[in-house]
Amino acid sequence: MSGLTHFDAKGDAHMVDVTGKDVTSRTATAKGAVLMAPETLALVTEGRARKGDVLAVARLAGIMAAKKTAEIIPLCHPLALSKVTVDLSADPKTSRVEIEATVKVTGRTGVEMEALTAVSAAALTVYDMLKAVDKAMRLTDIRLVHKAGGRSGEFTGA
Repeated sequence: MSGLTHFDAKGDAHMVDVTGKDVTSRTATAKGAVLMAPETLALVTEGRARKGDVLAVARLAGIMAAKKTAEIIPLCHPLALSKVTVDLSADPKTSRVEIEATVKVTGRTGVEMEALTAVSAAALTVYDMLKAVDKAMRLTDIRLVHKAGGRSGEFTGA
């Protein structure tokens, strides 16, 4: 199936065999955002959200999600991650919470999915903690912005 590694010769989905890959240092960084009403963002920045510290809880949710990626994405390999960082910041100019996650591992496969899962879970947590006041929030721009290590080398996106 034209370069798609998660399908065998018959077209059936399978977990990729990484046995023959070299163990290397691998990193991935993903970004995303949650757009919201300015009044909602003020609740976050002023610490007035009823459910507590939105950014701190979302950071922990992102870290936990990165560690659990193989349990929720069917064909991902379970990895012993060496580092996960999730940074969230409020941007009053655009009325959004910006999210960036970086994941590191020394292993046979990359951590792009772990970084993307961390950003997604952090964004979902921001939404969950604020949905009572702003159901129109939008999770947006979740994407891989950098990966390094492994056979395919380095990637840098927008």
